[in-house]
Amino acid sequence: MKKVGVIDYGTGNLKSVVKAFEHLGAEVSLIHVSKDADEVDALVFPGQGTFDQCMGSLKQTGLDNLIKKWIAEDKPYFGICLGLQVLFCSSEEGSRKGLGLFDGKVKRFRLGIEYKIPHMGWNGVYWDKVQNNPLVRGLTGGDQFYFVHSYHIQQVSDNLTTFKTSYGYDFISGIYSGNCVATQFHPEKSQEKGLQLYRNFLEKVV
Repeated sequence: MKKVGVIDYGTGNLKSVVKAFEHLGAEVSLIHVSKDADEVDALVFPGQGTFDQCMGSLKQTGLDNLIKKWIAEDKPYFGICLGLQVLFCSSEEGSRKGLGLFDGKVKRFRLGIEYKIPHMGWNGVYWDKVQNNPLVRGLTGGDQFYFVHSYHIQQVSDNLTTFKTSYGYDFISGIYSGNCVATQFHPEKSQEKGLQLYRNFLEKVV
């Protein structure tokens, strides 16, 4: 049985993420400090709250160093929402530095008044650069996933594979690098397509 550790830094409801991976047959435990990850095969980080709050909690618990080391060693990681954004250098949402694992910044949506912020609800995700990859087996470009966010990744390095979504303009809705996957959308709230992405992650990299 594959062992998944879900990072819990004290903010948000993790039940839906835990239940999704348990439904797929994984053994799930919560990660509060680094030593909790000693026996797991993959880390999942469903980050919630604000950027500065998240980074402050990660540093206080030492989980920031766990994530950095984990991804540097190319161990399986799945980041969700803020769990994607903190991988980058900085965010307009706060003043703290991000983990800086990838070049790029987090920007607030700048849209006309006809667009509501936060971007909330179902929207299509396009996988052009990974369309033949096992990560997206059973998925097609334009499949609908659930979003809730006011900020998005911008200015990433060219060697980072990205997924795209359009809301007023195209934005990065996910990244893929080695065994690291992270999405701006919430697979655990995206019904069967979300479960398929989690299933692919478990089968491909864990």
